[in-house]
Amino acid sequence: MVAIRPIALLLALVLLSLSTSSSSAGAPATRPGEHLSNSPDTSLFAQSAAEALNRDFSSRDISFLLLDASTGNVLASRWDHPDTPISMGSLFKPFTALAYGEQHEFQYPVHTCRGAATGCWLPRGHGRMNLTSAIAQSCNSYFRVLTADLSSSDVAPTATRFGLDPPPPTAGVQLAGLGNHWRSSPLRMARAYIELARDHDQPAVSQILDGMAESAKYGTAAAVHLALRSRDALAKTGTAACTHVPPSPGDGFAVVLTPADHPQLLLLVRVHGVPGSHAAQTAAQMLHRIED
Repeated sequence: MVAIRPIALLLALVLLSLSTSSSSAGAPATRPGEHLSNSPDTSLFAQSAAEALNRDFSSRDISFLLLDASTGNVLASRWDHPDTPISMGSLFKPFTALAYGEQHEFQYPVHTCRGAATGCWLPRGHGRMNLTSAIAQSCNSYFRVLTADLSSSDVAPTATRFGLDPPPPTAGVQLAGLGNHWRSSPLRMARAYIELARDHDQPAVSQILDGMAESAKYGTAAAVHLALRSRDALAKTGTAACTHVPPSPGDGFAVVLTPADHPQLLLLVRVHGVPGSHAAQTAAQMLHRIED
């Protein structure tokens, strides 16, 4: 099957739909993305992507959801029970950060991460962190500070606004995805990130998206930039308790949106038994495969 470059294809379809709508006097109004979602060419790309990903990434250790970022529609998937809430680790951090901002007039602290001494996953520490760099490096130490005085009732409105399952009664760093308390379904998480990218003009969102762009270049998801070369992307990684049988110490998660300035594809990946940075490498290879 001939490989299809999805970004060029989707742009061409948008132009085609605009041309068609302008020449169809009296035709009923359509929602943005409707022509794109229902077009035969988009169905062809979805079929091609599904075949390529299932063939070249056939390991049952890999679960994925590929979405059209303009509509939230699923283009291709291999994920058992994607509507079932699971723990997804640090993928919750951007939404926790927004909840903190709403409680503190969107003023965020600067914090020095000293590694294990301040409760971070990186033993040597990340050094001086602000919100953007903390998202890029998924700094647990920074988010321990951010969530110190937060409760689930503080975070629930933000979670609900983005379509996530709200956290159960809890407080502190568990609200940043550490531990196994806050769970949401993979499909809800994928669509929450699409909504986050759409809200780029809202307070603090641009700082978070900048952090995701940095993550894809030289943060925990740096493998994305290496695989996609000149194409910019937004990425966030996470590591969470394993839900497989038999279990491993943890599963890695990565969400990637491309292109960064106007996402048209979102890929959410889970890889059994590895950290989130390794899941980002797998996600990057998958996107490179379907975009070539």
